Amino acid sequence: MKKQWKGKDLSNQLWECGRATTVNHFNRVMDEFKKINEEAHAWVFNIPANTWAKSHFSGRAHTDCLLNNLCEVFNSKLDEGMDKPIITCLEYIREYLMKRLCVVQKEIDKCEGLLTPTATTLFEKIKTDASKYVAKYNGAGKYQVASTWQDQYVINLNDQSCSCRFWEITGFPCRHAVCTIWDKIENGENAPHVDEWVHPCYTLSTWKAMYFNKIDPLNGRTMWPKSDCPFTLLPPKHKTQVGRPKKKRRRGVDEPNSQAGRLSRKYLAVTCSKYHNKGHNSRTCKGQGGSGEVGGG
Repeated sequence: MKKQWKGKDLSNQLWECGRATTVNHFNRVMDEFKKINEEAHAWVFNIPANTWAKSHFSGRAHTDCLLNNLCEVFNSKLDEGMDKPIITCLEYIREYLMKRLCVVQKEIDKCEGLLTPTATTLFEKIKTDASKYVAKYNGAGKYQVASTWQDQYVINLNDQSCSCRFWEITGFPCRHAVCTIWDKIENGENAPHVDEWVHPCYTLSTWKAMYFNKIDPLNGRTMWPKSDCPFTLLPPKHKTQVGRPKKKRRRGVDEPNSQAGRLSRKYLAVTCSKYHNKGHNSRTCKGQGGSGEVGGG
């Protein structure tokens, strides 16, 4: 979309559409997106919403991420092994994973509590937002939680669901659910601690189980057993291609280019460090700050 339509307002509105957790919210912000640029709206509208908008996610994968950073980080760690022969490349990956399991295990041994450190940080932010809401019980297992008249949702603790769908999509009780759980505990009802309502995939015990198994070290090639194959398997004929061999993976047409691990500055507006105006930098500044001074030494 950046190649066809530029603008910070348009970009921010697209992110707002992707973060919406309900269909009603998604439709509302998409209408605002259409007011900014109808052509861009038509282009985005043709992309299936279940591939990029939380409001249309099924909730099967508990995540709050809209990016492919997990894959990008893993690929960046394998750059040095991608141009090697297949066995050498696989050995590089095996050794990297073997070392990474040890590094993560050391971090796990330092942790305490029910949730992982990252989950604890994210959930603390949700708890802070939950303090602004008030829960009202209907007497039949459901709660009405609101801060203002329009910001009002229905919670069902038996189903562990909220009409905002944040709980279903991410696995974290939303701020409305946290407010409801606090109200339930304050009224003397038997309810687990608020942290115990988080999906098990965020618990420290699950993290430990994921890194419990380790990768065994291997002997070098001189220690490998000889093959019983009666004939020699020759590699296919190789034809050297023109130009320098490419090391990095092929990127899609819609992916931004990166250099040395940093995103490209293409489409970003330059900001002057003297007057904080956009369109020029401090070296080419001619006093556009409005103070009457001329930029210089």
